[in-house]
Formats: sequence, structure tokens, C-alpha cells
Amino acid sequence: MLGKPFTRWSVRKLADHLRRDAARPVRIGRETLRCLLARRGISFQRTKTWKESPDPTFDAKLEHIEYALNERADRTFAFDEFGPLGIRPTAGSCWAGRGRPERLPATFRRTHGITYFHGCYSVGDDKLWGVNRKRKGIDHTWAALRSIRAARPDGAPVYVILDNLSAHLNWRIRRWAVRKNVELCFTPTYASWANPIEAHFGPLRQFTLANSDHPNHTVQTRALHAYLRWRNQHTRHPDILAAQRRERARIRSEKGVRWGGRPLPAAA
Repeated sequence: MLGKPFTRWSVRKLADHLRRDAARPVRIGRETLRCLLARRGISFQRTKTWKESPDPTFDAKLEHIEYALNERADRTFAFDEFGPLGIRPTAGSCWAGRGRPERLPATFRRTHGITYFHGCYSVGDDKLWGVNRKRKGIDHTWAALRSIRAARPDGAPVYVILDNLSAHLNWRIRRWAVRKNVELCFTPTYASWANPIEAHFGPLRQFTLANSDHPNHTVQTRALHAYLRWRNQHTRHPDILAAQRRERARIRSEKGVRWGGRPLPAAA
């Protein structure tokens, strides 16, 4: 860039480049240059990456999800796996004496293995539930879908939003879903952010895993379920709503963009 071996330019480097430009040297102080850039709306920011979805049915899948969320919210659920969850001290934030932050021990030998939280979220009821499993698999996905079907035992259609994990695409699960009147709404490839349960994993991580040092998976699972009970009784708690907003901002990455890639429709 500009004939220099830099991919990251500081104000000092830019001012030096302008001063040494043989064609048109410009002598300008760093603070003046910083103010000039600010007036032009230019600031120092972290670069972001974006992965385009190669899914040929991208728009059709998003329209299906939007229909379920907007027109059938009381019968729409979301499912996904959260993890892996290991047994290790996890950094976080907490109240402590000034200059005396709480310290957690480091671990180098982790012999407890991992688990995955298989979460189900009811969009209409704003309820979150799930179980911890040692692995992902067809049988665990099937069990979660059966719990969702049991939440609406009237036999009328229910909609389940989930990603394209192979355990979700199994033909036996698809056949069961047709027989039980469960409509599977798959997110497009590389678009797991279209699943509304993703925003609820942020508070789950922040309130139960951050700043924790669980001795084993049993204690960790109890902590997760204790949070779920509290969360379902305080769905409009300001801390939960704030954590959900932060997680949505993280996974969407840009303001004013629907589903992370398409502009919002113009108001009529």
C-alpha cells in the first residue's frame, strides 16, 4: 500500500509518508492529521471479515424462517448445540477490590472431556431449555425435537429453526418430522446467525461460564440449569435483554442490515 510494506498504518507512519513524498511533500503534525481524518469521518477500526453464503436457496430459506418468526411465532421453536463445554477456569468480570482482581488458576491437563448443551427455544413463550450431552448426534437431536413436539401436543404444525449439521439432516429425522407435522426450517449455509437461539447463548455464556471454575461437568450442568430456571422467570430482566442485544450485534456485525447480508426494506 502506497509502496510501503505495511498493512497497518499509524498516524505517525502516515505523517512521515506525506513528509517524504517526492512528488508533493506535505508537512503536517500528527495531531493535525488525526483531527483532519476525524473531520472526514475516518477513525482507526478493527477490520471485519464476512463469509458469503454459497447456498443457492439462500433467499428461500430466509423467507421461510421469516414467515415462521413473523406469522407463526407462537408455534415456532429454535434448536442448536452450544459448546464444546470444557472443565477449565474461564475468565470473566466481577466486583473486586481496586487493584486486586480475582485470579483463577491455570489448567494444562484437562481430563474431564467436553459436553454440548442441546438448547431449545420457544419464540412465542420466550422460554429456553435444554440438556447437556457428551456429543452431538442424531439420537440427541431427535430427543430435542421430541421435546419441542411435546410442548405443542395438539398435533397442529410446529416450526423448528436449526442449522445444517449432518445430525439435523438425517433422513430418519426428516421422515419423523413429516409424520409428526414438524416443519424443519434450515438456515442457509454459513448463516447460523439466522437462528434466533444464537442470541440467547450469549447470556448463557456470560452469566454461567464467564468467571467460573467448575470442578466437574455435574457442577457445570447444575449451574446451567439453575440459570435456565432463573432466566425463564425473568425473561424481561434488563441484564438479559442487554446481553441479548450485545450478542445480536456481534453475530449480525452491521447495523441496519437484516440477517447480516440483505438491506432492510424501505418503509412504505
